[in-house]
Amino acid sequence: MITPSIFSSFPNLARAALVAFGAAILAVSAPAAAQAADTIGEGDTVHVTVFQNPDLSVDGRVAADGSIPYPLLGQVKIGGLSTAAAGGRIADALKRGGYLKNPQVTVAVTANRSRQVSVLGHVARPGRYALDDTTSRLTDVLALAGGIAPTGDDIVQVLVNRGGKIAKLSVDVPVMFRSGDLSKNIEVHSGDTIFVSRAPVFYIYGEVLHAGAFRLEQNMSVMQALSVGGGLTPRGTERGLKINRLMPDGSVRTIDAKLTDLVQVDDVIYVKESIF
Repeated sequence: MITPSIFSSFPNLARAALVAFGAAILAVSAPAAAQAADTIGEGDTVHVTVFQNPDLSVDGRVAADGSIPYPLLGQVKIGGLSTAAAGGRIADALKRGGYLKNPQVTVAVTANRSRQVSVLGHVARPGRYALDDTTSRLTDVLALAGGIAPTGDDIVQVLVNRGGKIAKLSVDVPVMFRSGDLSKNIEVHSGDTIFVSRAPVFYIYGEVLHAGAFRLEQNMSVMQALSVGGGLTPRGTERGLKINRLMPDGSVRTIDAKLTDLVQVDDVIYVKESIF
């Protein structure tokens, strides 16, 4: 029931693509990504199993120094290791201590807290979300956050951190689904930030049925904008339509509008009352 919440947030799939990817970011290899997902970090909860020794099978949370408390051994540092390497370290310690001759130890991460990504802005549930092997793509994390809110923009901004280098990527999610090119569904890593800004809007007031602010669709005409506002009231007229438009210098310019004119971001459309 998560995925449909994403699609419900994209009422118009006819928006232009605006995607800027760094080649180095897209060149992350699958083995390296798998290794990162398997690494144990601070705050993770792990389950240690020792074959045929249930008394030595324990659950523990990784402390800030990367260690967990373990029977007979005390504190064992496994932070920064893969689950396989952590199992090998515990097995070696048990063998060196003379507790078991040939211990077979497996370690599994049961709760991931070290690999998290932040989701901010116009989503249903902003916050920090843990990454695992099944939630490492952009759309997976958006689904965890409840999808893009109706007020959110379709173009999602992602701040990625790769080796201490920060890059900003822009992903038009509806265009990605419409084209079927999921190569733009990037894999997010721990420490990345996903931000959904407010969708562009325009305003209508005067003799329309529903005055207010509305989402601006691509290539929307004044006629389409009036229909979004419910159309004219019986007293309204299409003659003398005005658009108050914010200019780059901060001034407001009043424009005589035609029904075929295109509406721009933050335009304010005024519908006059007919004198007849």
